[in-house]
Amino acid sequence: MTHHEQAGDGRIVAVSVSLKKGVKKTNILLGSLIENYGLENDAHAGDWHRQVSLLAIESISKIREKGIDVNPGDFAENITTEGIKLWELPVGTRLKLGEDALVEVTQIGKECHDRCAIYKQVGDCVMPREGIFVKVLKGGIVGPADGIQIFDNH
Repeated sequence: MTHHEQAGDGRIVAVSVSLKKGVKKTNILLGSLIENYGLENDAHAGDWHRQVSLLAIESISKIREKGIDVNPGDFAENITTEGIKLWELPVGTRLKLGEDALVEVTQIGKECHDRCAIYKQVGDCVMPREGIFVKVLKGGIVGPADGIQIFDNH
């Protein structure tokens, strides 16, 4: 696995957790990513393919431009990123988060079956279109300002 040098390598803006699904998440200073489980103390963690959700601050900004006050974690994403067009990453892409954690993209976007609390409050949601989901291949501690590196799988 070679590191794919790309101007698109980014950084973590925020790490957020919630004990329930479908609600805004609370920003935390440091998060512990657990191998094949997800983010510690988060409702979405578990043995499935959508362990951790990522959303770009650039996506959140689009909603802000509509005059709606939204912040990292408001779309129920675990990790808010900056500098990477997440929605353009192919499934199978690996990302290194911080010093140690390694994750693999399992899904781009999601179907929004029922309009969650976020949609009702905000009137739009970028998560179904631009959020991505990853599984944790290798655990580690992550926090704001940590770097994100994109790996090629070839």
